[in-house]
Amino acid sequence: MLKAVDSMKELEKTAAAALESILNGIPIITLERVELQPLTGRHEIDVLVRLTAANHPHVLVCEVKSSGQPRYVREGLLQLRNYLEYSDLKATPIFIAPYLSAEARAICRENKVGFVDLQGNVRLEFDGVFIERTVSDRPPPERRELKSLFRPKSAHVLKTMLRDPERRWRVEELAESTGVSLGHVSNVRTGLLDREWAQISERGMFLSRPEKVLDAWRDAYELPVGKRLSFYTILHGKSFEDAARTALGVDTANGRAVFCSFSAAHWLAPFGRTGMQYFYADEAGLEKLKTVLQLSVAGKGENVIVTIPKDRGILMDTVEPAPGAVCTDPVQTYLDLSAAGERGREAAEYLRREQLKWPS
Repeated sequence: MLKAVDSMKELEKTAAAALESILNGIPIITLERVELQPLTGRHEIDVLVRLTAANHPHVLVCEVKSSGQPRYVREGLLQLRNYLEYSDLKATPIFIAPYLSAEARAICRENKVGFVDLQGNVRLEFDGVFIERTVSDRPPPERRELKSLFRPKSAHVLKTMLRDPERRWRVEELAESTGVSLGHVSNVRTGLLDREWAQISERGMFLSRPEKVLDAWRDAYELPVGKRLSFYTILHGKSFEDAARTALGVDTANGRAVFCSFSAAHWLAPFGRTGMQYFYADEAGLEKLKTVLQLSVAGKGENVIVTIPKDRGILMDTVEPAPGAVCTDPVQTYLDLSAAGERGREAAEYLRREQLKWPS
């Protein structure tokens, strides 16, 4: 507990210094005093700044949070509102955090609250002073935290929820349905709630903003780690499709293989044909594909790509739009296409319009 308190005090000092540096760069502003946790009124504020702007006295009251996720931003704005309501000060409220996403900054704007983050995003408006600066980079801890939300075990939880965003889930129920530990599901729950992508009802958690989940996942997505193999087959058209469906649709206990990327999109939301065919498979599934599709190792001119993913969960989250045409589910297919160049992105957006539509 003492470490957390000390860490917060250091953050407040850093936040105050960052704000002071910004204000010192404005010629019409003269800083009078910067106070940390001043004891005024019924509510303690983290940072209080007294200044003159163009010879007019002014006060800034600042709430500092260790997280700038939307959930904590709203909490901080409520604290600022309560402070100003019960204080005799006429002041401008400012929210400060290590990093504020575009969504978090928008919440501050909507509530007419200024903001500063330690990455360089700033918006201050008072007494004829207006400063707004935006930086595009996310700090490394923020990138790591976001990526952790989309790692394989978490991904399985999110795919389950995205199939029916309005369904209410208890943590225990979601863990049992996905085979993921209670602790891991709880971490996903926290990540969704902090970003306000999910809400809690009496019957459990549901995705209130599934489109935001998918947008963030797409932007953070990296193709699955695995062994990528190239082959050539003499089969084409209907003969290829019939043979592939024979391999994919039977005896999954002794090897799994699924259509993915453009090949899955051909069955889910046809956008345009490609000369290359794509599969995910385990080792036994690869052997089935080699036999049924008459695959030979390609030095050049390959027309079949098979990836053996490290995360075998990809082979379990599947759909079968036609008998034997076992495909990666629409979310996985969308993500893979999004990472497949300009043509893939076009196919991905078409698939999203056709297969991933949710009530707004």
